Parts: sequence; C-alpha cells; structure tokens
Amino acid sequence: MRLGSALDRAASGVAGGVLLSGDAGVGKSRLVAELGTRAREMGALVVTGRCTDMAEGALPYLPFSEALASLAATHSPELEQVVQQRPALEWLLPQRAATIPAVVPVGPEGTPLAVDHENAGRTNVEQDIGQLQLFDAVRSALTELAAARPVVLVVEDLHWADASTRDMLAFLLARLRSQRLLVVVTYRHDDVHRRHPLRTLLAELARTATVERIELPALTEDDARAFVDAIGEGQLSADAARGIVRRAEGNPFLLEELVAAGAGDGHELPAELAEVLLARLERLPQAVRRLLRTVSVAHGAVAHSALADVAGNDELELEDALREAVQHNVLVVDGRYYAFRHSLLREAVYTDLLPGERARLHAAYAHRLVGMRQRGVAAQLAYHSLESNDLPTALAASLRAAEEAQSVGAPASVLRHLERALRIWHAVPPPERPAAANELELTRRASRAAGAAGEPDRSISYARAAVELLASGPWEGDAEEAATTYLRLARALLGLTGSLAEAASVIDRAWQLVIDAPASHTRTWVLAVRARILRGLGNDDEALGSAHTALAEARAGGFGGAEADALITIGRLAEKAGTPPAAREHLCLARDRAREAGAIGTELMARYFLGLSYDEQGELNDALATYDEAVARAEAAGTALNGHAVESRVRQLHLRYVRGEWAGLDTAEPVRSALPEIAAALLAGPIAHAAVAQGHFADAGRLMAEMRPYVGTELLIAIAAAAVGAEMACWQGDHEEGLRWARTGLDRCDGPGPGLLAVIRIAAHGIASAVGVAAEARREGDREREDAAIGTGEDLLDRARASMSAPSHATRQIGPEAIAWLARAEAEASRLRGGGSPELWREAARAFDYGAVYDQAVCRWRQAEALLVTVGQRDAGPAVAELLADAHATAEHLGAAPLRDAVAATAARARAARGNGQVSRHPAVANPLTERELAVLELVALGRTNRQIGEQLYISEKTVSVHLSRTMAKLGASRRAEAVAIAYDRALLSGPSEPDSQVSGERGATP
Repeated sequence: MRLGSALDRAASGVAGGVLLSGDAGVGKSRLVAELGTRAREMGALVVTGRCTDMAEGALPYLPFSEALASLAATHSPELEQVVQQRPALEWLLPQRAATIPAVVPVGPEGTPLAVDHENAGRTNVEQDIGQLQLFDAVRSALTELAAARPVVLVVEDLHWADASTRDMLAFLLARLRSQRLLVVVTYRHDDVHRRHPLRTLLAELARTATVERIELPALTEDDARAFVDAIGEGQLSADAARGIVRRAEGNPFLLEELVAAGAGDGHELPAELAEVLLARLERLPQAVRRLLRTVSVAHGAVAHSALADVAGNDELELEDALREAVQHNVLVVDGRYYAFRHSLLREAVYTDLLPGERARLHAAYAHRLVGMRQRGVAAQLAYHSLESNDLPTALAASLRAAEEAQSVGAPASVLRHLERALRIWHAVPPPERPAAANELELTRRASRAAGAAGEPDRSISYARAAVELLASGPWEGDAEEAATTYLRLARALLGLTGSLAEAASVIDRAWQLVIDAPASHTRTWVLAVRARILRGLGNDDEALGSAHTALAEARAGGFGGAEADALITIGRLAEKAGTPPAAREHLCLARDRAREAGAIGTELMARYFLGLSYDEQGELNDALATYDEAVARAEAAGTALNGHAVESRVRQLHLRYVRGEWAGLDTAEPVRSALPEIAAALLAGPIAHAAVAQGHFADAGRLMAEMRPYVGTELLIAIAAAAVGAEMACWQGDHEEGLRWARTGLDRCDGPGPGLLAVIRIAAHGIASAVGVAAEARREGDREREDAAIGTGEDLLDRARASMSAPSHATRQIGPEAIAWLARAEAEASRLRGGGSPELWREAARAFDYGAVYDQAVCRWRQAEALLVTVGQRDAGPAVAELLADAHATAEHLGAAPLRDAVAATAARARAARGNGQVSRHPAVANPLTERELAVLELVALGRTNRQIGEQLYISEKTVSVHLSRTMAKLGASRRAEAVAIAYDRALLSGPSEPDSQVSGERGATP
C-alpha cells in the first residue's frame, strides 16, 4: 500500500524515495519486483541495480552502472540522448569505458592526466570535483528520463554498497523535488550492525522529508500458515506445515525454501539458513552443484564466457548445467549474466566450499582477469587475488584500482584500495612489489585521499604514520623525503580547525630539514606554506620574510604555483599593514601567475582574497564583481568544490544580503544542494539572515539545523549561526535566547581567526538582547535581573570596543562594515536604561550608508523610537514621520515583515501620542506593555484570532496566548475585550477608527 502510494505520487510529479528494510529473506526483493510490474503496467521506466558483497574491492557506483547497463541493453534511444549530453555517464557504462593505463591516471574524458607535483595539495579538491560531476550527471539524466515518463530506480542490497555508491545515493535522495521519479532502496537491517557505515547514511536520510522508511516485518503466524498452504498446494500435512511455520519464524524466503526442500515430509533439515539451502541443492545433479560452487565465488553476476573459462566444462556440459540450475530457480538470467536467485543461496554455497577449493576458484577468476585493462577489472582482480593468497598480484591490482577510482572522482574508493595495499605491503616480498611504488608515498597518498573523502582525522592519521615511517627503511636520513612528509602533515593539519599551532610546529621541522639546502621544489613549498601558517598565527614579520624568500626561489626555479602562493601571503600582510592598493597589486599578480601555471586552486585563493580586500573596505561593487568572477572561474574549471571557491560564494551571497538583493539568494539553493554538507552549511548563513529578516522563521530554523552539526568544529559556521540565532531570538521576543547565542558565538571567537567584525556584530546583537531582558525585568520590578542585564550589555560593548582597538588591528585600516556595527553596538547600549540616544542611532544609520540597506533601515526605525521618547511628538513629529516612512519603504521593498510590523507599532504609538497631546519621557512607566504585547493587542482590537495574530506576527499560537495573558495581567483585565478597552482609555492604542494613510504628506505610506 505505501509503496503503491509512493509510486502514484511520483507519477503525479512528487518525487520520493523509499528505504525498504527487513531481515534477509523477508520478501524485500519480491515486493520490489511486484512494484516494478505495476510501474511497467502504467508506462513507467524501471531500472534496477544491485550491490554485491565484494568487501573492500567493491566497484564504485556498481548499482548505478548496472542500472544504466540494463537500460543500454535495450538499446534505449532515451539513454543515448542523455549520455551524449552528459559524457560523465560513460564511466558508468563499462562497455563504453576507455582503456585505462595501469599506472597513469586519466581524466573524465579518458585522457591521461599529468602528475602535478607542484600542486599536489589540490588533489583532494580535484577528486571531489570529478565525483560531483558524476553525481550531477546521474541526477540530471534521471530527471530528463522522468520528463518523458515516470522512472523507478531500484537499488538493492545497500548494506553491501561501497562508500562511493552511498555518497551518490545520498546526493540523489537529497535532491528529489518535482521529478516523476521514485527511488527504492532495499537493505538487510539485520546486517547493519552498530559500526556499519550505512547507519550514518540512514540516520541522515531519515530526516529528509522526501524519503520514507518502510520496515518489512516478518509474517504473523496466521499469515505464514496461509502462505505455506498456498505454496504447498495442499501437499503438506498439518504437522509439517506447523513445523515449517515454527522453524521459519515468519520469514517468507525460509518458508518457501523449507516447503521446496520437502521439510514437511519428515526429512530432517538443519534450522540454519545455509543448511536449508544446501539441503535443497543436494537434490540437483553433481555437475550443477559443481557449477553453482563456481558461480558463488564470482560474488555477483557472472558472464557465460567467464564461467566457461573458470568451470572447465565443455560448452554442452556447461549449457546443460546452467539450464538445470535456471529451471530449478536456483540461478536467474540477467541479460548475458547468471546470478543466484537470492544472495543467501550464494552465501550458503560459498560458505560450504573447502578452503583449497575456494582458493583454487578465486585463482582461476584472477587468472582470466590478468592482462585485462577495462575499468573495474583491477578491483575484481585485487579481490580474487587476495582471496587466493596471490598477494603480489593483489597489491599491484589494488594500486591500479586506486588510480581508476581516482580518475572517476571516487576518493572513498581510492582510500579503500590504498588501505588494502598498505595492509598487505609487508606480506609481499620487496622484489615482487611494483617498482614505481613505495610505502611512504602510498601513505602520503592515503592521507590526501582521506582528506578528499571528507575524513580529516584519518588524513592526519595517515600523515602521522608517514612521519613515523621516516625512521625506517631507505628514507632514514633523507632530508627531502622527510621535508615532503612533514609538509603533507602540515597541510593535513590546516584542514582541521584548531590545529594551526601544531601545523606551525610541523612545518618548522620541515623547514629545519631544508634550511641550509639549496633551492628546490620542496624547499620552496615549505617556505610558502610556512609563511601562510605564520601569518595565521600573527607572526607577521617572520611570515613576510618567509614569503619573500619563497617568492625569490619560486621565480628562480620556475615554480609558478609556489610563487603565487607566496604573493598571496605578501598581499594579505600588506592589507593588514593598511595598504590596500599594494595588497591588491600582489593579489592580482598572484591570480595571473597562478593561472599561467595552471594552479587553479591557488588562482581561486588569490581571487577570493582580492574580493575580500574590496569587501573589507566597503567597496561592495568591486567586491561583488570579484567574487562573481571567482565563482564563474571555479565553475568553468569544474572546481566548484574548491575551498576558496565555496568561500567566495559565501561572501557573494553575504554581499547580496547586505545590499538588499534578497531575490538573488533564492538561486543559491540549487547550488547548495550540489555541495557537500559542510559547504552547504557555510552557504546557509547569509540565506538564513535574509530568512530571519523576512520573518520566515521556520525556513531559518531549517537552515540553522543544517549549520548546527558544525558549530562546534567550524568557526565560520559558528559565527554565522550565533548572529542568525541572536537576531531571530530578538525578533521573536526571546531575549534570553538571544543572549545565549551571543555568548556562544563570542566564546568561539576567542583566539586567532575570526577577525574583529565577527566579534562586533555578535556583540551588537547580544546588546540588543540584553536591552530586551532589562526591559522585561524593569516592567516586572525585578531590579536584580535588570542590573545584571545592563551589566551584561555594557560588558558586551566593552568587548566590541576592545576588538576594534586590539593590537592585531592597530595598523590596519578598519573597514566601514566594522565601523557601522560598532556604531550600532554603541546605539544599542544607549537603550539599556530605557529610551536611547537619537544621535547615536543617527550616526549608526549614517555608518551603514556604505550599502547596507536593511541594517540602515533598522537604525532609522530605532532613531525614530528614540526621538519619540527623548524629544516628544510635537517637536519630533516630522522627523519621526520621515524616518518611519523611509524604514517602511525599505521593509516593504525587501519583504522584511518583522521590521515592517515593528515600524507599524512605532507609528501607532506616535499616532496615540499625537492624539493624547504628549509623549512620556519614560514610556516604560506610562506604557507597561512590550512592543510585541502592544502589537498583539492591536490585532486583538481588530478582531483577529490567536491563529491569525500568530500568522501575521510570525509567532506561534501558543506564544500569542502567553503575550495576551501577560497583557491582561499588566492591565488588570480578565477578558480580551476588557484589555482592549483599558488600552484605549490609557491611549496605549490609537482610536478604533481607520489608521492614517500617511505619516507625512510628503513620504510614502505607513505600515
């Protein structure tokens, strides 16, 4: 029923995924087969791929390759069209894949890739890029196929999937939208043990709205008995049927197999599944059983030609045995391949093999694979060679499989193949090891692969292991190898937050090894990376010296990438010294030099820092143009996952938020969906800011949920989350929560890295929260809480001021954004004891005039409020009207609903004060209601229900009820209507007539 509903939804244009789990043999495959039949009857395209149990030698993306291959076998014109448009799909079609050399890595187009030692640090990113291209090709191909007719993609036995397959499936399921596509995944939940890698993916997918989990339970006793009676066709006695139901424990596969084995006739059968299966197979001729043992070793579907080579039968004997196995429903035919009808059959047969028999058959499969160069052969050869104890062949094949996996952008598979190679390295005699490989280089490669696979901890572990290897083998005393190895560890440490100090120690060891050596590629890169690390630690003079030395040696040696890297460090130090023109000159030169050298990663780093130079000085047009160019360059080069490309996109979105170009932020969602989770979380920050400003608090909450897992480890995400959380809490009236976010964010800002702007901005939001807490305490007469809130706000202001004057910024030109946020912090602090300074708010509004339209509108609204309190309506009326009209116009243009409503509340108070002829100097005494309580009461006066009020003010219905309860208590009212009447009597609400159409005759309409 639920599968059928999912199919119907997909056919109507609501894409979805189903995770179908259950014990082995419970009927998952049969249920999916029935779904496929129904789907085909309604005209849908059904493609199926299966994962196989090849342990660490699993072929990357096997089920997707199999699904496309099955479609290709039908000579589908649909497939031809989508493959032509997406060349990356060729890598999932083995019969089309180009021959891959044994050692030389190849690119996505099948052309050999040069080994770029100079830019080896970019390997991680490049691997991710190929993976992303392949993922997106599969997604867009399925989307295009689904445009013609509904598509059902079935991936079976996910518990055997390799990491690359799991990654692709996660990518696809997270991007189900309006395609006519249904993805059905089956797995044995009893095989997914506590440490199984699939558990993490399942937990993530469970939170995806478009994915449904269905656990297929065992049959009840009554259903199992009915099932046995149906398939037994009345031939079983009641006692035999009861025995079968008891032994099978509701497992349909066991029920079927026990009935087929004649268990009801009194024949004693073992209770274990393997024994049940073997008992059934014993009824087959010996030649068939011998053939099944051969098929079981293949670990998956096996071609007829492979069976002919390995089994040793003549053609007629082979055909007779195959026909017998197929007729007895032991084997099934899938195109040109044969496979066991159920994987449990294969497992039972394989487990029953004698050790010598197993090794001999694995060796036979390996022997026929030797010399083949088609993609995927190396992984199979490595597996069969390892199982047959041919370790030299397994080692060479594992290394070749790693190269193949790297060429198709499957870093997790690269890592697994390298790990297997390292595990058996010492078991292979030195003369039989590949001549071009050594343990130290393999360990360094494993470190790079782990980083590319998103496992920085393992990357560091392998880099540390490489350092330990230096003390043994031929590398002892080899300064060049040691320096290269320490350089790798330093780079791995730079990928982990909080490891800068250790990275400095490691790079210093590398430097000591080459300090007196002549200029070389390794020495130059050590100097360049050392300069970067020292700059990060604030050791500017030493960093500058190291960078200049690296620059001179790079130019002399022709190391373009290292030259550009050093130029970037020099440029950033010039920026810090307060000379932006000199900084930009160096950064532009670094950009151009990196491009000439083909160092795309370094080029993108230069472009990012060039944009940041304009950004920090408030030159928003030039900054945005530079970020746009960086993002476009990354996309054109296929390096959108590069770290600096992602950071450029984050700043690009932030500037669009600052400039009020919020409509453009919507275009970032498709981009975010194609990025790894941590990169998507980085991009979520500016989008969440706009969502909060527009009152889309539920959307902001979802974005915050994406950011939350990284708050403890990623500083930039922690800073963004603190600012978003504090601002959202303020708009929702939860000022204590706002303070909590501010404190959390400032705690994360301790130490080098975040810069002064993060501290000042978070502090400003925290002061606003402290103002709210102090006001609440003042109304409640809680002097102690009020004093504590005021003290907290003043401490936050001191923190902001101290950040501006910190020694690290003493010689640096402070940009207008930091100046504006400090002015806002000062203005917010003027509200701590009530009222507020109109002059400070005017200065803050003026400071945001560099292009921050929303923040400037907020300051103008606050300035109007301060004028109403300190000057009075009669004297400040025109100025207040103008300020409110400006703020209202901006809020309307941006769709900033909370600001618009806040301006409306201020305008209502201004009208009330005008009608009353005066404005109290201390509104906290004359008006006991908070802004939110007043806004709620105004809507009650208009006859709105709690639900309608909540929808209009972007708060929950329960929160509305709380505000009303507090309002009635403060006004001494027992009913809503009585509270409204009291408020009118006290001039807290304007009269019941229609509100004025304009605040002033010369400005725009009021809220």
